[in-house]
Amino acid sequence: MNWIHTALTERLAIRYPIIQAPMAGGPGTPQLVAAVSNAGGLGTLAGSALFPDALRQAIIEMRALTDQPFAVGLSVAAPARVDPAQLAHARALLAPYRAELGLPPDPPASADPPELPAFEDQLDVLLQENIPALSFSFGAPDPLYLELLRDAGIATLGVATHLLEAIVLEESGVDFIIAQGAEAGGPRGAFVGPPEQGLVGSLILTPLLTQHVAVPIIAAGGIMDGRGIAALRVLGAAGVQMGTAFLACPESGAHPAYQALLRQGSEIATVLSRVFTGRHGRVLRNRLTDELRAHETEWPGFPLQLGLTRELRQTAAEQGLTDFMALWAGQGCYLCENRPAAELIASWVEQATALLGTGDSPPATPEPESAPEPESAPEPESAPEPESAPEPEPDVTPEPEPDSAPEPDSAPELDSAPEPDSAPEPDSAPEPDSAPEPESEPDTISR
Repeated sequence: MNWIHTALTERLAIRYPIIQAPMAGGPGTPQLVAAVSNAGGLGTLAGSALFPDALRQAIIEMRALTDQPFAVGLSVAAPARVDPAQLAHARALLAPYRAELGLPPDPPASADPPELPAFEDQLDVLLQENIPALSFSFGAPDPLYLELLRDAGIATLGVATHLLEAIVLEESGVDFIIAQGAEAGGPRGAFVGPPEQGLVGSLILTPLLTQHVAVPIIAAGGIMDGRGIAALRVLGAAGVQMGTAFLACPESGAHPAYQALLRQGSEIATVLSRVFTGRHGRVLRNRLTDELRAHETEWPGFPLQLGLTRELRQTAAEQGLTDFMALWAGQGCYLCENRPAAELIASWVEQATALLGTGDSPPATPEPESAPEPESAPEPESAPEPESAPEPEPDVTPEPEPDSAPEPDSAPELDSAPEPDSAPEPDSAPEPDSAPEPESEPDTISR
């Protein structure tokens, strides 16, 4: 299987079908985005919170760090409706934690609701700067915007958490659909129905979408190394998107205490919570998620809750208190490695290539073919020599013919009995080829 060359690598002129997920709030630094792009993947700059001037400056900085393709991630979600009573209730719930950090009971007036940049203004910047790709979540942009992007040659990638969302994105005309599995860290990209409806694992969601939509699928969620990449490529994904796997890189802007917790985590270290932003998202469990778990349905929506917790989160980060920080992470966080992004990508490529190969045929194919040769060379193949030996004998002495006649009778047994040749065990059960253990391992990663 030629796992490296896909619709994604061809469309974006990248070496490997590996996308770094957009990560706002610190981890997704321009240095990390550029490192991924320079290593042959597609780095993604988180731009949803950037106003036009800041977004333009970030793109200029990216181009100073890499001459390779990169993407910008934006949000197309509409802000939640303001409910004064709900906001007051949320402030009361958060007040004890603010007091613990030495903050006044109420957040500053600017916290609710926080001002967000308009998608249309951000889109103008992307068109003017002619970026290679736009990745968006929480819905589909207006068809007019997608047409403008298409005319400009900008590739579009939209997030879906279940089949209905994927169909909506396909009908809107996106180039790629990112299948966000339940294992993924960060905010859930759901936009049709309740978020709980989209809690489908990557190993189920990916082949489901490839079966029902024609748009190439990018798998996301629980993919932490080359084994996961190989598994999702076999299931039909044209590429993968990885976020948590990059959090512990030296180029990442994640807080050191945050990175330390990632490496100490386990497959049950994360939880889905709305406490930090008002949107469902997968984070590492801490005091805030555990103690306020009973109030999950009471928080105002995004970005109202984001504004209410902003000062709390920032102060906690300054003091290194992970109990009150938003520690976005996927279920595979325990597999995080503190290595440069380029080294990680090189190791993942090596792993996936060992499992899938890079040519037109699977890497394991030559092994079964060469394995039977030693089997066919031993006794069964050397046995025909008596067959050729009797033939000259009739020429020298005709009498031995009766004696040599039985040998052809017995020789056919050698010809009909080379069952090792017709169904040699190495060919019939090439376990490394048909069901390699490493390819089943992503199942363990995604938990």
